[in-house]
Amino acid sequence: MSFLWFILVGLCAGWLAGRLVKGASFGLVGDIVVGVIGSMVGGFLFGKLGISAGRGLSGSLIVATVGAVVLIYILRLIKRM
Repeated sequence: MSFLWFILVGLCAGWLAGRLVKGASFGLVGDIVVGVIGSMVGGFLFGKLGISAGRGLSGSLIVATVGAVVLIYILRLIKRM
């Protein structure tokens, strides 16, 4: 069941990141991938900075969304090169 939650949070985070960063929608599968990878990036960043977004679904969604936004910006920088 936790894997399903991980995918659902990834989908929501990818969709939110696509809305926050204009023109960054990747479709359903792309949003899931961006959200899941973004959740790992966000978890790494929040851990290194010593920041806690809270526990539960809302905290996970915040961390994953921030990570997905950072990931999208990194992908845009790489694409420009």
